[in-house]
Amino acid sequence: MAVTIYYEKDAPIDALKDKKVAVIGYGSQGHAHSLNLRDRGIEVAVAELEGTDNFKLATEHDFSPGDIKQAMDGAALIIVTVPDEVQATIYKNAIGPNLAAGQTLGFCHGFNIHFKYIMPPEDVNVVMIAPKGPGHLVRSEFEKGGGVPCLVAIQQDATGDARQIALAWANGIGGARAGIIETTYKEETETDLFGEQCVLCGGLTALIKAGFETLVEAGYQPEIAYFECMHEVKLIVDLMYQGGMSYMRYSISNTAEYGDLTRGPRIIPEQTKAEMKKILSEITSGKFAKEWVNEHRSGLKNFNELYKKDHDSQLETVGKELRQMMKWIDSKEV
Repeated sequence: MAVTIYYEKDAPIDALKDKKVAVIGYGSQGHAHSLNLRDRGIEVAVAELEGTDNFKLATEHDFSPGDIKQAMDGAALIIVTVPDEVQATIYKNAIGPNLAAGQTLGFCHGFNIHFKYIMPPEDVNVVMIAPKGPGHLVRSEFEKGGGVPCLVAIQQDATGDARQIALAWANGIGGARAGIIETTYKEETETDLFGEQCVLCGGLTALIKAGFETLVEAGYQPEIAYFECMHEVKLIVDLMYQGGMSYMRYSISNTAEYGDLTRGPRIIPEQTKAEMKKILSEITSGKFAKEWVNEHRSGLKNFNELYKKDHDSQLETVGKELRQMMKWIDSKEV
């Protein structure tokens, strides 16, 4: 399947010139989109809860944050950057009642639209620009004159120019400098959840914990186990980040490479892939989305118990002590 990629020449910012953009939430993505768009000459209104750290930060950045209705009034594009689990409630109480025909509703992740927790009226555009990096990177790369690659998806085109507006948004935050890849709400949402659960977060943390526990249970010092199973993960990931698996294997010892090629498939066998397919099925069916929404609505009891168990584990306790020995890390403890 051919991939469609847009660059600056394909994504003129003119579609937002002399128009107002409302950004709902001034967190990781919200602050980056607001600052970058303003630096490109776009009028930006920020909505944020008074008294919060994000409200204070927006004020420090010379915005005048207000309520959602105020920010949305007269806005051509409304960018929703608040967390997935509260979007539906905020939409129901504040965004939906203030939407006007012809406005464009924009998201940075497709969760609530794809799983229909938010169902906008047919007379508004629904688009998505999803930067493939955290907000601080979206901002810092923009300031350097570059940008972070973005995904673009058009769910609803009520005005006939939804794509032009979305591409102008991506251009405004720097994404067109790197490339904007066409996708759909379905593809972005399901692949994003799958990556988080099976590889980037769930899979990786489970692998690290299992390795650490195996060494400690065999009598090795927890400190040594931490270095081998947690600390050095960054060294390998950085190599893959730069040049893929081939560059990583080129850079490590022959012993390590042989162990990688011969033992890796034993750690991630076909049974693991079968479980990945099961998890993907839970995502695509909406089962995971329903489970997460219900978890949040019921007070996050299971979530908090699981978090505390890992937070207080030997792996985390030992790691906190060892990170104090490595001043170059700029340790972040929570």
